[in-house]
Parts: sequence; C-alpha cells; structure tokens
Amino acid sequence: MADSPSATPVENFSAAMTGDKTFELGGRPAKYTVLYFYPKDNTPGCTTESLAFRDHHDAFLAAGTEVYGISRDSMRSHEGFKSKLGLPFELISDPDEVVCNQFGVMKTKNMYGKQVRGVERSTFVVDAHGRLVKEWRGVNVPDHVDEVLEFVKSQP
Repeated sequence: MADSPSATPVENFSAAMTGDKTFELGGRPAKYTVLYFYPKDNTPGCTTESLAFRDHHDAFLAAGTEVYGISRDSMRSHEGFKSKLGLPFELISDPDEVVCNQFGVMKTKNMYGKQVRGVERSTFVVDAHGRLVKEWRGVNVPDHVDEVLEFVKSQP
C-alpha cells in the first residue's frame, strides 16, 4: 500500500465497458473513482473481491465514489460475470492491456512453476481532478475493500 502525497495526474483514457458504454476517466462527476484491476473473471479471488465491492457499493456511493473493475477479459465475459454476481457497477474491458500498462499492473508471475504474464491485483483511487491519490498493489483480497472504503470516507 502506498500513498501518493503529491496526487499524481493520471492521463485520461477511454475504454469499452459493460452496459454498452464507454468509460472516460476525464471529467468524472464523482468525488473519487476507484479502479480495481483484477486478473480474470469467474476465478475465486476475483469473484470474492468483486462481491465485496458489490456488497459495499452503497457505502462507496454515499462517500461520493464510483467503482469500476478492470481486467483483460472480453466484453462478453464481463457481461456474464457482472450479471452472474449482480454487480451494480460497470466492468471495463482492456484486452489490449492499454489501461493495464498505463497503471503498470502487468507483471510476470509464477503459476504452477511456469512464468506467465498477468494482471497484478491492484486498486487506484483517482480524485475528481484526475489525480491519483491512493494506490494498493499486490492486493490480498480479505479486508481490502474495507480499507479502500475507509480511505475514501476519511477524505475531507
């Protein structure tokens, strides 16, 4: 977990998301935007993390915060995952890893003794001015969403 005391500007981006919409980082009306990057739809850790964001969604909204999940999965996979879990927020599809690379979440990992390239579970909080104000990298799922929620609620 690392603070970004200088509130680093984040380059605007747009990407396809569920609900047949396009996400634009620039000009978001929310006080904060949470972008959580996860490796893959329908896997145990990603399902648990997404359910936790779902279960706390009203509290995030009350704190003036929008939540979006991002992975390299296809839009079709995202639509199914969102529907299956009843997610009240949109999922952003990044199959070409443009957004993943912008946030530096693509990492080489060991999986069953093989080196594979994949998304490092990470969460970023961007303020209404498009500045990165908090980031968590190498996230462990248990209690993570509570920590993100506490952070946005503690902001003036």
